[in-house]
Amino acid sequence: MTTNEQIVQQFIRCWSTLDVDRIVDFFAEDGVYHNMPLTPVAGRAQLRGFIAAFIKNWAATEWEIVNLASAGPLVFAERIDRTRVGDKTIDLPCCGVFELRDGKISLWRDYFDMNSYVQALAK
Repeated sequence: MTTNEQIVQQFIRCWSTLDVDRIVDFFAEDGVYHNMPLTPVAGRAQLRGFIAAFIKNWAATEWEIVNLASAGPLVFAERIDRTRVGDKTIDLPCCGVFELRDGKISLWRDYFDMNSYVQALAK
């Protein structure tokens, strides 16, 4: 397992803490998070605000890594994100593509079906 893969594994596990500061610390100062259905968010201050708003109603989350592969600075993580929002549980299949620089995430692109998330919340 490469160091970059280990960093991404730690990052994925960190989400279960729901600690925005710890999550954002994994990013480079100019890091970018792009939830593919949405507009990219760049820079730690903007990331902190975006992630805090995104998870504000989450009661818990655990992300299962299904497959993990890397090539140089790229790490691909196929996941199932299991999140509890109020009394609803959402199992969201997704795939994250991470680019790392100097031990930090410089770019994270997450691919998933936003409609699956929204429909699960509406049930």
